[in-house]
Amino acid sequence: MGLALQVLKKHREFVEIAQNGRKFITSGLVLQVLKRPDDNPFSDLIRVGFVTTKKVGNAVKRSRIRRRLRALARQILPAFGEKQCDYVIIGRTSTFDRKFELLQGDFKYALRKIK
Repeated sequence: MGLALQVLKKHREFVEIAQNGRKFITSGLVLQVLKRPDDNPFSDLIRVGFVTTKKVGNAVKRSRIRRRLRALARQILPAFGEKQCDYVIIGRTSTFDRKFELLQGDFKYALRKIK
């Protein structure tokens, strides 16, 4: 049984996770995690946000990177993610053409290390 995913959209949520959360960098992506307080109404959800900057390429490349990151999150977070955590997955230049199996390994490794 997996947990429900909700997408982060508000800028202040991304900033809070960047300032107060933990960060782990792999070859294919950067993962930021922030544990939410227990009294949060989103306690049964895993919230996730995706970031790709203009540094990684043009709009076509950034869109493909975001699609790949969303696919990773849908596959891996329900099984390996923790309740009451907010995740931000940041795409890197290498995310665009890295094999998907390697990205999965990077993501799982980052989740294990960040706990």
